[in-house]
Amino acid sequence: MKIKKILIASMVFVLGVNTLFAQKGKPLFPETPGMVSYTFRKSLAKDPAATLDTLQKLGIKDMEFSSLFGKTAAELRKLLDERGMKCSSFGVQYPDALDKTKEVGENAKMLGAKFVRVAWIPHKGPFTLEMAEKTVADFNKIGKQLKEEFGITFCYHNHGYEFEKHEDGTLMDYIIQKTDPKYVSFEIDLLWTFFPGADPAALIAKYPKRFKLMHMKDLKKGVTGNMSGGTPVENDVALGTGQLDIPAILRAAKKSSIEHYYIEDESPSYATQVPQTMAYLKSLTY
Repeated sequence: MKIKKILIASMVFVLGVNTLFAQKGKPLFPETPGMVSYTFRKSLAKDPAATLDTLQKLGIKDMEFSSLFGKTAAELRKLLDERGMKCSSFGVQYPDALDKTKEVGENAKMLGAKFVRVAWIPHKGPFTLEMAEKTVADFNKIGKQLKEEFGITFCYHNHGYEFEKHEDGTLMDYIIQKTDPKYVSFEIDLLWTFFPGADPAALIAKYPKRFKLMHMKDLKKGVTGNMSGGTPVENDVALGTGQLDIPAILRAAKKSSIEHYYIEDESPSYATQVPQTMAYLKSLTY
């Protein structure tokens, strides 16, 4: 019996080692990322069809639209369908999400989006607890209506200013903890988590079931962050060339509830940086 136990223990050890070595060369990000329309905002404003052709040639099939670019939702959906592409998330302004929830839901549904996203809380000066309290109430209201009427999940995209200290954490923690997980989820923007001094991988690990979407972007080396929620667009650089530990973040993300990963590159160099980012993601292994 003792020999049998030793043999079983040895087999388990060998299998574990083999699994470890097999995992080591496994691609960390084998899928093709999605794209945020804001990256190609200028060309989409001029010619949506031609821009979608360009994105299709890059292999992009999953889009997050932050604007309809002068089209109706139905017209934009037709352009996507013709190219075998989809819109999984629809970004809108906070006032529209709050005051035109039905219209937003209808447009999102027409686009085929399963998520509606807000990326900025209108405010002046430092973000405060009072602002966060109103935000929580508004988000719960928006999220409840979108879920119950349209089956759509509402997400908030952080922008840096929410990381003001509050009790043992930050106001971002407060918003995550106080919103109803049945109705409110989150889109983590990597740059706007790192810029105010937070750790994106740690935040995902802290709330593994709350984040559904991700904006993948990197911050230029040498740039110092703050709580403003703003930095020159030239500070967006190709993934892997900036300050963020992208592999560590993606490893945390793969253990979370994140469903869609979008490239967002706000810089004027996006045409060269996007292919560089995609090549970098393909090169990553465990």
